[in-house]
Amino acid sequence: MRKNLFIKLNDQKGMTLLEIMIVLAILGGLITILAGQVTSRLAAARVKEARIQIAEIGKALDMFYTDCGFYPEAGLSDLVNAPSNCPNWGPDPYLKKIPKDPWGNEFEYEYDNGSYILVSYGEDRKPGGDGTSKDISSEEL
Repeated sequence: MRKNLFIKLNDQKGMTLLEIMIVLAILGGLITILAGQVTSRLAAARVKEARIQIAEIGKALDMFYTDCGFYPEAGLSDLVNAPSNCPNWGPDPYLKKIPKDPWGNEFEYEYDNGSYILVSYGEDRKPGGDGTSKDISSEEL
């Protein structure tokens, strides 16, 4: 009976190198699949965030128009700092700061004949593109 109380080191079993490699291969495959899904969802979320930001800037532009009677001609900086040609501006800024799109770029603001267009060039940061690189414009909203 005393013999069974002591375990010999030779009797212990462990995992072989082949078994460890198989487990690592399975884990690697699962991580690859999950990483692909996470990055595609992140890209879609950035597009939605850009649309939301454009809508919010659009609301600030409309409030500016209500107070001043025209849209900013000098750019979005007129939403943060009072222009000299608008005596009814504010009293608080329409935006605390000019936001950047989800890819870290400034929104393009074009003013023409009493209307405006806001554009984010998307992931590729240049005009045109498809998918997440497609331009996002206030005209689409």
